[in-house]
Amino acid sequence: MLTAEGDKLTLSATDGEISIRSHLAAEVVTPGSALVPGRLVVDVLRSLSDNQATLERKGTGEVSISSGKAQFSLRALPSEDFPNLPEPAGDTAISLSADAFAGTIDKVARAASKDETRPVLTGVLVSATGPQLRMVATDSYRLSVKEAALSDAVASDFESNVPARALQELSRIVADIGAKSISLESRQNQIVFGVDRLMLASRVIDGQFPNYQQLIPDSFDHEINLSREEVLTVVRRISLMAQRNAPLRLKFEQGGLTVSAQTPDVGEASEALPVSYEGEALEIGFNPQFLQDGLESLSSDELILKLIHPHRPGLIEGVGSAKDEPEGRFSYLIMPVRLNA
Repeated sequence: MLTAEGDKLTLSATDGEISIRSHLAAEVVTPGSALVPGRLVVDVLRSLSDNQATLERKGTGEVSISSGKAQFSLRALPSEDFPNLPEPAGDTAISLSADAFAGTIDKVARAASKDETRPVLTGVLVSATGPQLRMVATDSYRLSVKEAALSDAVASDFESNVPARALQELSRIVADIGAKSISLESRQNQIVFGVDRLMLASRVIDGQFPNYQQLIPDSFDHEINLSREEVLTVVRRISLMAQRNAPLRLKFEQGGLTVSAQTPDVGEASEALPVSYEGEALEIGFNPQFLQDGLESLSSDELILKLIHPHRPGLIEGVGSAKDEPEGRFSYLIMPVRLNA
């Protein structure tokens, strides 16, 4: 929907799940509005060689776009078919650091499921209690939890399961326009974000999000300190030989860790590095991409890998989260892959 009024052109779009409204400066000769095919208009404007374009709603129900010697005429759609979008967040909105919020999205959203048959797992649970913001995502094979401190405590607690796709779109917008802050407002069945001159709203996902706190073990038998960059480099390298769903093997022995992978008819690889491990040898397997995602999501230089048993989940956390991860604490729980002898 294009709406020309005053000294600006407002653009609104929705796919039924995500809605976006933004505006830009324009010389409005005659106020008015028109509903046009969004992707086609974008493609037309991108194809123009001139930096300026003129849009005009014709009495014939068409919208003309002219720029230089180029002329386009698009059939307008019935304006009454376009739904009413939420208004920008008001006084009840929470103000957040855009960089911290977008960084939290990037770390957590990758753990959300892409399986639409379980829609509740395709979202990110966004909640705020007092001075704390938390985001949680899981696909039942791994769990990401990110906590961040708010500059001001929320007046009332809220919790919404937001489609990961909407949050990833918001993160992209923040990066594109270099926003400094984000406003957030939770409503009955929607969550509304404000970023500079842009509003993004998303429906929230119905259904009970898993009780993720019950998934995290209360205690672990082993806590191994590791260099994030060193382990990540080795994992990336050895994962080249973990194909066709082959697991990545981590074998801990006194004072050392061996990372290995083998794929029949392809090859195998292994690499050892010193670590501060004591006790009986323990070998555990992980999905290589899931493990890499967890390691990449950490901001700290050092990490702690917490383990119990080859058949129990492992937990990855940054060392000194408050200091090394100023955006807040990040925890990544990952289910193991059962290994064949």
